[in-house]
Amino acid sequence: MPGYLFKQECIQIAGVESLQIRSLLDRQQFSDPEGEAQALGISSAFWPLFGLLWPSGLHLAEAIGQRQLGSNESILEIGCGLGLASLVAHRRGALVTASDCHPLAGSFMLENLRLNNLPPLRYCHGNWNPPGDHAPSRLRVPQVQGRFDLIMGSDVLYERDGNGALPRFIELHALPHCEVIIVDPNRGNRSAFSKRMHSMGFQLEEVKLHSLPGTELYKGRLLRYQRD
Repeated sequence: MPGYLFKQECIQIAGVESLQIRSLLDRQQFSDPEGEAQALGISSAFWPLFGLLWPSGLHLAEAIGQRQLGSNESILEIGCGLGLASLVAHRRGALVTASDCHPLAGSFMLENLRLNNLPPLRYCHGNWNPPGDHAPSRLRVPQVQGRFDLIMGSDVLYERDGNGALPRFIELHALPHCEVIIVDPNRGNRSAFSKRMHSMGFQLEEVKLHSLPGTELYKGRLLRYQRD
C-alpha cells in the first residue's frame, strides 16, 4: 500500500484457531494524503497506533476466546484498532460490530477477514468525543448505532477524559442489562472511569493481568463491569 509498510503474523489465541493478522510494520508508518485522519483529529504521532498489535489487545482477545458467548448476544468493540478481539468473537460465531475512529481501520479489518477466510463483519466509525468536534461528512463508513449486550475495548483509558465522553458513549450503546470488558495497562485513569461507570449502575470486578507467554513484559487489569 503506497505510503506505509505492513507485515503479516500468525497470532495464537487460546480457545480459537490461530489468526493471520496484517498490521503496520512499526510505529514509524504514516500516510494521510487526503487529510482524512487530520480532519478527525488524529495527529501523525497517533496515526500508526491503530495498526499495531498491542499487549492489551492480545489480553482482550484471550478473554473473549475463553468467555462463553450467547447465541443471540450482540457485541460492540470500541477503539478496535486491528480488531483482534472482534475477529476472535466473529470466528466463534458471535454477532459483532467493530468500531474505531481511524479512517484505515475498516480496510485493515477487511483484509484480515480475507486472510482468515472469514465472512463479512460489521465495521462502523466509533468516536466517543462529542458530535461536531470532527468532520463526519468525510466518513466512509456508518457511525455506531444501536445498543449491545457486551461492549469491549483494550487500552481505551489513555487520556483523563474529564468530561466523561467514553462512559457516555458506552451508556448510549449499552442495553439495560449489559457487560463491559476493558483491558487497561495501568495507565492511571481507571479510577475516574470506574466511578462514572458505577454512577450508571455498573458493578466492577477486577482481574490482574501479567505477561502472556512469548510476549513483552506486561502488567494491567481486566475490568469487568456488569449491570443487571
